[in-house]
Amino acid sequence: MRNWSAPDTDSRFAPVDGLRVHYKRAGQGRRAVLLLHGSGSSLHGFDRVAARLAASFDVIRPDLPGFGLTGPRPDRDYRVPAYASTVDRFMEALGVPGYAVVGSSLGGNIAWNLALDHPARVDALILVNATGYPEKSLPQGLRLARSPLLRPLLRRWLPRGVTERNLRSLVGPRAVVVDDAMVDRVHALTSLPGNRSALIDFANTVQADRSPEIPRISVPTAVLRSGSVDGQRFARDIPGSRELIHADGGHLLPEEDPDWVAAAVEEFLGHPR
Repeated sequence: MRNWSAPDTDSRFAPVDGLRVHYKRAGQGRRAVLLLHGSGSSLHGFDRVAARLAASFDVIRPDLPGFGLTGPRPDRDYRVPAYASTVDRFMEALGVPGYAVVGSSLGGNIAWNLALDHPARVDALILVNATGYPEKSLPQGLRLARSPLLRPLLRRWLPRGVTERNLRSLVGPRAVVVDDAMVDRVHALTSLPGNRSALIDFANTVQADRSPEIPRISVPTAVLRSGSVDGQRFARDIPGSRELIHADGGHLLPEEDPDWVAAAVEEFLGHPR
């Protein structure tokens, strides 16, 4: 069985905000594309999307604070604007002055916060089942993490079966992507030292409602969403945005249909080299 606590041969690390941010970077393109994963996930959620985009772009994907090999924040600040600030400083540390950002779920929330707070650096925005509206329903895993009775237990122990049930609840009815390898990966990375507690802290962080600011987003925006995912008004609220709807997908589109996501990103950004 793979040791998920060990870095890969193509792993890199950057010191940012008291963290060693784990990331991967691949591709020969002139235009940088930043991929931001969702909660309970890691940069591996974009493995197959990144492999395709690397043919045309400089593809950068970090493990967000609290997840993967980056691990928990020392200050335990899991507010979305804090994530956005850390990601901005991460890209500055890499010497990348401007980039397109593709964000899935929580990563999409961070992405549109980046577009609001750092419009001079974000030159395009692609949201994939992004969060950020207060009426968006919570995934099963985050609901469990908010339970006062379960929180102390989940900080110490997370059954593999809970991970599997949560993943299956997030994908579309026709998805076959949730196999033993995926469950093993997500469960192992979530179980790394500090990551379970970080997920509990994130789930119980009160997030400010910035959705009234979404119409101020001025960068070119594409909205990719599954028809079954609720609480999504980005296409209505972001001026000039384009929307593409996946009829069969669930919440984990980058893993359920990576070719569809990558093709949409390539079409929107124009296949530059």
